[in-house]
Amino acid sequence: MNSTGFLGRQTAIAGIGQTEFSKESGRSELRLAIESVRAALDDAGLSPADVDGLCTFTMDSSPEIDIARNLGMGELTFFSRIHYGGGAGCATVQQAAMAVATGVAEVVVCCRAVNERSGRRFGTGAQKLPLGVTAEQINLSWYLPVGLMTPASWVAMAAQRYMHVSGATSEDFGRVAVAARKHAATNPAAWFYEQPITLQEHQASRWIVEPLHLLDCCQESDGGVAVVVTTTERARALAHPPAVIEGAAQGSADQQESMTSFSTDSLGGLPEMGVVGRQLYEQSGLAPGDIQTAVIYDHFTPFVLTQLEELGFCGRGEAKDFIRDGNIELGGTLPLNTNGGQLGEAYIHGMNGISEAVRQVRGTAVNQVADVEHVLVTAGTGVPTSGLILGRDA
Repeated sequence: MNSTGFLGRQTAIAGIGQTEFSKESGRSELRLAIESVRAALDDAGLSPADVDGLCTFTMDSSPEIDIARNLGMGELTFFSRIHYGGGAGCATVQQAAMAVATGVAEVVVCCRAVNERSGRRFGTGAQKLPLGVTAEQINLSWYLPVGLMTPASWVAMAAQRYMHVSGATSEDFGRVAVAARKHAATNPAAWFYEQPITLQEHQASRWIVEPLHLLDCCQESDGGVAVVVTTTERARALAHPPAVIEGAAQGSADQQESMTSFSTDSLGGLPEMGVVGRQLYEQSGLAPGDIQTAVIYDHFTPFVLTQLEELGFCGRGEAKDFIRDGNIELGGTLPLNTNGGQLGEAYIHGMNGISEAVRQVRGTAVNQVADVEHVLVTAGTGVPTSGLILGRDA
C-alpha cells in the first residue's frame, strides 16, 4: 500500500464555489461558469491572475479561453476536458492534481456549468441526438428501436437484474431517496430545502420506467460549481485548511459500454466503480472502514446500492440490509450525501458533491459528520467513471 496518498499528498483542493441551484437560471452557461469560478477563487483567497490551468467536461459548453478572458486569468499552461458525462466529475480533479504535481500548472480550476433544466434536458434521452454516423450512435442503434432511449430506461434494465440477484426491492431504493431528501431538508442551498419525503411518498410517486419511480431519479438543475486545485504547501497558506487529495482514479470495466453494458456477466453490478475503488484504496493506503462519510453519485437510487458493494462498504447483495439499518443517514456508520446529493440538492454532474466533501473535511458542512478524516467521492456510473478520497492535512 502507498501510505503517502495520491502523488504523495502533494496536492489539495483549496477553494470551492457555486451559484444558486435552480430550474431557470436566466443566464448563460458561460456566465454560470464565471460566477462559480470567481466564487471558488474568492473562497481560496486567490485572484484570477493566479490561475494557469482549467479542466472541465467535454459536455460543457463554456470554452476555457472564454472563461479565462472574461475573468482576466491571463496565460494558461494547462487545459483539459474529460468525456462520459457525469463520469468525468472526479477525473477533472485527478487531471488538475497531476498537472500541479508535475509542474505543468500551479493553480488549476475544475468547473461545470449547465442549464440542464431550462436548456438541454439530458433525461429526455438519445432520440434527439443529431443525426450522423458515430461509434456511439451505432452502439445505441441496438437499443433505441426497442424503446431503450433514456438514461432511466438504461438504468432500469440493470436495476431489474440487481433486484433479481440481490433480493432488493423498490422500498430499498426508496430509502436512498428518503435519506437524501432528509439531508437536503436542512441544507439551505438545496433545491429541496425543507422538503423531506417519506417512504410512502416515494412508493406513491409515478413510475418512470419500472422499477424506477419518479423519486428514484435525480433532479434536472441549472447552476455552476468550481473547485481550485493547487499544491498542499501553497494551500496551507490560503484561506481554509486544505482538503488533501489522498486518492484520485478513473475506471473503465472490461467490455464497458456507455450506460448500456447489458451483455456483460456483471449487469447486476458496476465493475467500473470497482476499478476506481481498488485504485483509491491502494493510492491512499486506506480501507472502507477508514472512511467517515461518502458522497455517492446518486443519479438513480439503485446505483447507490451497487456502488456501496463495489467499494467494499458491504458485501455483494448486502447493501439493502446496510441501508435498512439506517447506516447512510446522519448518525449512521456511513452518512451519504450529506448535502442532499443530486436527488435533493442539485444535479450538476456531481461537482457539487466534491464541494460537499471539501466542506466535510473542513468541518463546515451544514450536516457535519463528527471527526471526519477521510471522505470518498464518486462520479457517474454506468459509464467510465472516476472517484476521489479527500482528507485532512496531516
